[in-house]
Amino acid sequence: MAIGSTTRRGAKVAMTVALRSPSLLGALIPVDNAPVDANLKGDFRKYLEGMREIEEAGVRKQAEADQILKKYEDLVSVRQFLMTNLMKRPQSRSLTLRIPTKTLMLSLGNMGDFPFKNPDKTQYKGPTLFVRGTRSHYVADDVLPVIGRFFPKFTL
Repeated sequence: MAIGSTTRRGAKVAMTVALRSPSLLGALIPVDNAPVDANLKGDFRKYLEGMREIEEAGVRKQAEADQILKKYEDLVSVRQFLMTNLMKRPQSRSLTLRIPTKTLMLSLGNMGDFPFKNPDKTQYKGPTLFVRGTRSHYVADDVLPVIGRFFPKFTL
């Protein structure tokens, strides 16, 4: 079984694995994401700028990182989520990002893409449960027919 969520593009990765290598999975549960190209919300660039500032400042503590992120995000829960990407490497006293901001900035334009374009050509026929929030804009009603073509045994 593969379960993926939007937090790190996991749902699209799980769907891609299901379509590329269906024999690896017995079931699929994509959470709050759909098998379509999607524009990322405008906050991503702002968050990356904050994370870049954290890297450049050479912060050593999460509290220092949080002070910087306050300029970019008011909600403490979002700041805490962003800080889960920080880690301390053995060779450094400063906190660093798991993936450098430069790499993320260069990939930002393609991050919401889905690699499969023709649902009539590639399908995953195993049981699939799509989970979406009641206010989700990632799994809109208008993409349900596409989901059904890629994943004919899906439930919502």
